[in-house]
Amino acid sequence: MSNDAAQGKRIPYIRLRNIKKSFGHVIALDGIDLDVYPGEVMALVGDNGAGKSTLIKIISGVLNPDEGELSLNGKTFKHLTPSRAIELGISTVYQDLALVDCLDVASNIFLGREPLKACFFVDKKRMNRESEELLRRLKVSIPSVTTPVEFLSGGQRQGVAVARSINLQGRMIIFDEPTAAMGVSESARVLELIRSLGDEGFAVLVISHNLHHVFTIADRICVIRNGRLVKDFRTENTNPDQVVGFITGSNRYSGEYTEESITAWR
Repeated sequence: MSNDAAQGKRIPYIRLRNIKKSFGHVIALDGIDLDVYPGEVMALVGDNGAGKSTLIKIISGVLNPDEGELSLNGKTFKHLTPSRAIELGISTVYQDLALVDCLDVASNIFLGREPLKACFFVDKKRMNRESEELLRRLKVSIPSVTTPVEFLSGGQRQGVAVARSINLQGRMIIFDEPTAAMGVSESARVLELIRSLGDEGFAVLVISHNLHHVFTIADRICVIRNGRLVKDFRTENTNPDQVVGFITGSNRYSGEYTEESITAWR
């Protein structure tokens, strides 16, 4: 039995310890320790160049860390590959969404995993039916699952990307600036979708520069600055001014980040 279980603590979906990454002489990540739990929305915030994108690329297997390790479901990895990350339930929804505009909604949701029927034909009826069920569960409203995604709004496209992540058996979903370039009403629908994923038990990690949106959906807010995780807030115990202070460095930081400080919010 793990120490977390023995102490009656929640088990993180993913645990990062001492993650370091450099590009030449530039230190992108300098010993990141981070836990992400099922059933919570965690926001990762920081200035441009703080290391946020590098960190999610390591979690999703796009980049390999120079040092440190990741633990998922009791297994420890020095690094992941994109395919292995997906197998382990980690899905990333990037800003560009990686949707195929000329294909319809159902085809995008099942892209690369199309079900087959007799004679190796794609089972389009099953794709449509299961896509409709999944979008209904996520409360994503679209004209039809046979509509090409190029005709969908930004919020609807986000919903399709999330549906595809869940269809890949994703249990941790990472969002990179999910409301970028969206209007107020579209952003509200996307934020509601993200919050509902946390309520359903998914582990959700969101990168966003919009602190208003972060405070709307996040259970925790982690601040990364100059490649180091400098603060881990419970959202209910902080305010935007405090968060901005740690992002900019105007708040004092001792430079120490311990196991106790990681778990203190629980």
